[in-house]
Parts: sequence; structure tokens; C-alpha cells
Amino acid sequence: MRPGNPEILGATPDESGTNFAVYSAVAENIELCLFDDAGTQTQIILLPEQSDGVWHGYLPGCAPGQRYGYRVHGPFDPADGLRCNAAKLLLDPYAREIVGDFKWDPAVYDYREKNGELQINRDDSAPFVPRSVVRAASDEQMSDGPAISWGDSIFYECNVRGYTMRHPALDESERGTFDGLRHKDVLAHLKSLGVNTIELMPVQTFIDEQHLAKQKLRNYWGYNTVGFFAPMQRYARGDAVTEFRDMVRTLHDAGFEVIMDVAYNHTGEADHRGPSLCLRGLDNRTYYRTEPDDHGAYVNDTGCGNTINANHPLVSQMLQQCVDYWVREMHVDGFRFDLASALARGEDGVPLHHAPVLWNIEFSPTLADTHLIAEAWDAAGAHQLGNFPGFRWAEWNGDYRDTVRRFVAGEPGLTGRIASRLAGSGDLFADDGGLPINSINFVTCHDGFTMLDLVSYQHKRNEANGEQNRDGTDANWAWNCGVEGPTDDPAINALRRRQVRNCLAILLLSQGVPMMLAGDEMLRTQNGNNNAWCQDNELSWIDWSLVDENADAVRFVREMIALRKRHPALRRSRFLTGKDNEGSSVPDIKWYGANLAAPDWGNHDGRSLAFTLVGIDADEPALHVIMNMSGEPLQHLLPEPSGTQWRVAVDTAAASPADIVRPADQQAVEDEYFRVLERSVVVLESA
Repeated sequence: MRPGNPEILGATPDESGTNFAVYSAVAENIELCLFDDAGTQTQIILLPEQSDGVWHGYLPGCAPGQRYGYRVHGPFDPADGLRCNAAKLLLDPYAREIVGDFKWDPAVYDYREKNGELQINRDDSAPFVPRSVVRAASDEQMSDGPAISWGDSIFYECNVRGYTMRHPALDESERGTFDGLRHKDVLAHLKSLGVNTIELMPVQTFIDEQHLAKQKLRNYWGYNTVGFFAPMQRYARGDAVTEFRDMVRTLHDAGFEVIMDVAYNHTGEADHRGPSLCLRGLDNRTYYRTEPDDHGAYVNDTGCGNTINANHPLVSQMLQQCVDYWVREMHVDGFRFDLASALARGEDGVPLHHAPVLWNIEFSPTLADTHLIAEAWDAAGAHQLGNFPGFRWAEWNGDYRDTVRRFVAGEPGLTGRIASRLAGSGDLFADDGGLPINSINFVTCHDGFTMLDLVSYQHKRNEANGEQNRDGTDANWAWNCGVEGPTDDPAINALRRRQVRNCLAILLLSQGVPMMLAGDEMLRTQNGNNNAWCQDNELSWIDWSLVDENADAVRFVREMIALRKRHPALRRSRFLTGKDNEGSSVPDIKWYGANLAAPDWGNHDGRSLAFTLVGIDADEPALHVIMNMSGEPLQHLLPEPSGTQWRVAVDTAAASPADIVRPADQQAVEDEYFRVLERSVVVLESA
């Protein structure tokens, strides 16, 4: 083995061999272990050189497809955070491909506790852990994605496995895979809705937690990563890298952008009692944040047992190179960063305004045209909504979610707050120079109730998760419309469908970037489970028979998206001010309370609000929106239309197809008043 190049971390092949380089500041020696396709170890080679903590070597004749792992010789003192144990086969943190299953066995742990003492575990873990694979960079050219602007984006959050496991057009081998997601019949549904940005739940290599394996459950969401650079083999029929790229290409060709949900805040190695699979055995105290006065314990700002030491120079570089790779090689269009506030913390745990990893990602030339989205909080109390570091970042707006839920459920006194959310949440984002597009608006997402469950349950039903219903949030802001769970009462079922339409109408009438949860358009249920992270089964998988069963609901979503697309005023680049519109004397928005009076923002009993939104130019019709979440009908005096008349575009209280009507079929409003039924949203278009 030759000395090789320490500057390119990972396994980098060329026409003559492969360069291996891996970082460990504490190792005394690192062995490169080669395996055949059957999993048998064929060679052990010491990496010959160490340069500034990088162990490296060039192996002539080593070609793409070679399976490998590392064994690290060095200090083992768990109480001091030193976890080198050569009996444990480790993944390469930079591996572009990972194959083989992870199996829970005592051998995957690097120590045993006996009589109160920590003893090294010298059992070989290789039979129970996956292998890294040497992978050549692709020279295949791929066209760029459709480059959809923030303002025009309509996000659709989707789980690759759950979206395709029950689709009737897919054969058995396609279900649950990247190939399944690019099937023409799956794409046809997405295109028919009008969504244009697919946000994939985690697709990087992850493992199932041990307590799930004992209960014969599996991690469904994927937030338990052990390989940041490698797509999840479970989602592939064969070559996961190629199949992921093929999926992205097909989605791009169909007009969709692809956003990856990434969890860089923690790994599947869990707390100090977890398995030793990668970073822990390489250099535990570099890659993870440990307690300052107890390096044997991990800082747990993520609620998952460990926290990545994201702003250590080496780790920061790795994470930036990782997102660069997914854009450069895999051609994704952006990222949603799970618990992103954990990445804003320095090595001492204090949130940094100039966190190196975040700013390096923001200024990376490779990422210049991508979307960056932060979940702007973590499990340790860093809540940075509206104040997340950087300029380019959009943020999941959890306050939008909670406010809309509370308002639609009929909670009084929220008129001022709901107006702010509808107007783009300038109260949260404007002070730091943000824009409406910095707000990712959503009412439901993977984490919580589905839209139908939000209006059918007030209390979570998570017993199937095996934690005695202790998991999942209790703060759902839900209303069950009078009965908990399923019912045969037609009036309650009709009200629930109306409430779903109310939520979706408000979402798509709001300034900012809307995001829908996959399956909400067809009224999917999880039977009240608001934390289905471990339900890789029919509870979570999309039931495609619902498309026909609830065709009226699907139609409503499709037409609401079409309404949003034909009204640029719903996608403004600047916050609404109530002042002159684009230089004209007409206000961009005007808010109303009862009988065209100004809203009584201080009314603690208020449950209704109306506004007129003028078009950006003379050709765009104005919109007048009336939201009545009270339990009584409302006689609403209409303002003068900007054209000749108001026409009814949406009335969520009406039966389909009158609940939403295309412009050519809209009926004129002849009276000066419009009767808005209880718990409904009405949208009028000027003509």
C-alpha cells in the first residue's frame, strides 16, 4: 500500500486503484479490512500514513465495488470518552454506498458492564454490521431540475417507502423503492394535484433501534442515520445509488424538484450504551459533543441520545461536503435540516449566530441555487423560529401550524395572530430582513396527526408504538367535531370534511411557501397515532383506494392549488402592508371585521376575519376571503368589487362540486350580503 493522499477523505478510486483516507486524532493504527461479496474478510492492511489526524493509503488494483470497513487501534476508556476498539468493524463516514443489514447482537457494543466496571468487548462485530463499498464518481450527465422559485413552490412531504408500498400499479419488487416513486402512475397523481416540490423523508442509510427490533417494529421515518453519504439500501431493488439518481432524473423530467430531509444533528449510535458502528469508534470526542465534566456521557440536545459536534472544524467540513455531494452527484435541489438549531450550537453548546457549519453550507458555491430549510429548534430549548442564522434559510413555521389549528378548531381571540400567519408571518421574519418565502407553512407533517385525524381525535392513540402512549406530543390543538375517532354519524363526518377543507384553504391562501403531507388530499388516517415513526406497516402506508373513495377531497386540493397558481397576489415577494399596492393608491390588503368595519383585534371572543387581496396587476382578479370559525352563520356585508361583481370561487360549507368552482363556472353574488355558514371559508373572485 502506498502513502496516498490525505486531502480527499473517503474511498476514492481511479483507473489504477483506490485512495483511502479517514480521520481519527486518537488512533494509534487503523486497519483497512477488505471483504468479498459473501461477507468474508479477505485482507487486513494497515493504513501506512497519518497526516494531521488523517490516516491514508493508496491501494493499487482496488476497484469500485470493493467492500470494506475500518478497525481502529487506540485508547479505550469509555469513562473519558475514548472508544477505540479494533474488534468493531466501522463504516467509513464518507462511504458513498453501504450494503448489508445491521443485526442487533452483543458484539456490536464496544464494552460490557460487569460488576460496575466497564470492560472492553472483544467480540468481532463484523458478522452483524454493514459494509462500506468503494464507489466511483458518476460521469453521467444529468439535466438540472426545473428551478422552481420559492414563491411558486408547493411542497409535498413524502416517505419513499410508505408512498409506494400499496400502490396497485407497482409490482412487488417496485414497492417501497426509489423505482416505485418514479413510476408513471405515481407521478400522474402528483402532477394532477399541482404540487411541484417533493420533500423526501430521510433516505440516507439508517438503522432500526434495538427496542424496535425486540417488538418486531422498524424505524419508518428514518431519523437514525449511520451513513450520511449513502442512500438507504432498503429503498432499492439493487444498486441504491443508481436507482436514487434515476428517481431524481425522472422527477426532474416530470417537472418536480427534489428536497431531502436530512438529520445531521445525531446518529444511530445513540447514547453511551449504543452500538459502535462508525464515528464513535473512530474518534468519539471529535464527532460527538460530550459533557464537559464527564466525557463518558453525551450531550443530548436532540432527544436521541447523542449530538453531532457539528462545529468542530473537521465535522463541519464533513457535513458541508456531504450536502455538496448530494447536489453535485445525486442532483437534489435542496435540503430540510432536522432539528437544525442543534447545528447552530458551538462545541460548548452555546448557540452561535455565526455557526461555521451553517454559514459554510450557505456560502458553498455548489449549493448556490438550492433550497435550504431549517427546522429552527432542537430538543434542548433552542427555539430560533424567525431568528435562524443566515440569510438564505427558509424555516418550518411551527407557529403557523399551531395558530391555524387553534383557529379552525374554534378557539377565540386569534384574529390578529391568524392575520399575521396569512400575511406571511412578518412579525416573525421581517425584523431580520426575511421575506414571506422564509416561512414554510404547514398544518400537518409527518410528525403528528394526519389532516383527517386532526379533526377526528383530540387525544393521541399511540399504543401500537409500545410505549404505553407516552410518546408523541399532547399539544395537538385538535378538535374531534364532537366524537372521538370514527363514527357513522353523517353530520359529524360532513363537518370533519369541511374542517379539512378549511385547513387546506387557509394553507393555500397564505403568503409564504405551503407544504402538504402526502395522503392528506385523500383523507388518509393513522387511527389517531400522532407519532408513527416506528409503524412501517399499513398504518403509515398510503392506501391508494382512498383516491377514488374520497375523490371529492382530492378534487378540492387540486382546485385550491390551481386557484393559488392563478393568483400571483397569493405569492408576493414582500410582506403585505395594507398600504399602496405596486405604486397604486389601492391597498395591497384590507382587513375587515363585522359589516366592513376594521377588525376588533382585541376581541377575545372573535372567531371570524375577512380580507380583500388585490391583484398585483390590472389583469389579476381581486380576492375577498371570509373565514367564519364560530358556531353560528355570519351575514357578511361585501365591499365593492374591483371589477363589476363578486363571484363565488370557494365555499367550504357547500357540497362538492360547489365547494370550489373554476372561474368559467362561478356564480355571481347578487346581494350586498353573503351568508357564510358556521365553520367555513368563503373565497370570492372579482370579475
